[in-house]
Amino acid sequence: MQRFFLAAALAAGLAMATSEAKAAGPDDTLVLELKDGSVEIELRPDLAPGHVARVKELVREGYYDGKKWHRVIDGFMAQTGSPKGDGIGGTGKPLKAEFSKEKHVRGIVSAARTSDPHSADAQFFIVLDAAPHLDGQYTVWGKVVKGMEAVDKIKKGDRNRNGIVADPDSIVRLRVKADIK
Repeated sequence: MQRFFLAAALAAGLAMATSEAKAAGPDDTLVLELKDGSVEIELRPDLAPGHVARVKELVREGYYDGKKWHRVIDGFMAQTGSPKGDGIGGTGKPLKAEFSKEKHVRGIVSAARTSDPHSADAQFFIVLDAAPHLDGQYTVWGKVVKGMEAVDKIKKGDRNRNGIVADPDSIVRLRVKADIK
């Protein structure tokens, strides 16, 4: 009897691991074009359905094309999505926080926000190295699955100025993979 439960538990665990490892389809994958290469971001509607839906809406409107990486801190994160490239504002449609237990490890994509947990809008950041102090406090909506070396080449900002970048790099284009013909 114990063997049966152990085998069933192992099978269930294997099935769960297999389903989690399943790659996102083209409608849940973003292709981020940077000056140094292409990046694929797997969206996580299972963690943040509201944020994923809004990001895809903005991507399909072309909102992110040409946006500056206005705040980039070496060994921490790269942030973009500010309308004027100065780190201020968004689209005026803040989103309800969708915090999860997902860890902020290298390649995680999260919604930037103010001190108000429900203030995330269009700005987002990509984690360059593990940042456990962000866990459970920012909405994780994606993860880089290909091209992190291009993200690493985004021009870094001045640490003494909170990562503000003089003459920052920009997003060339951002598309939903399913929309690319």
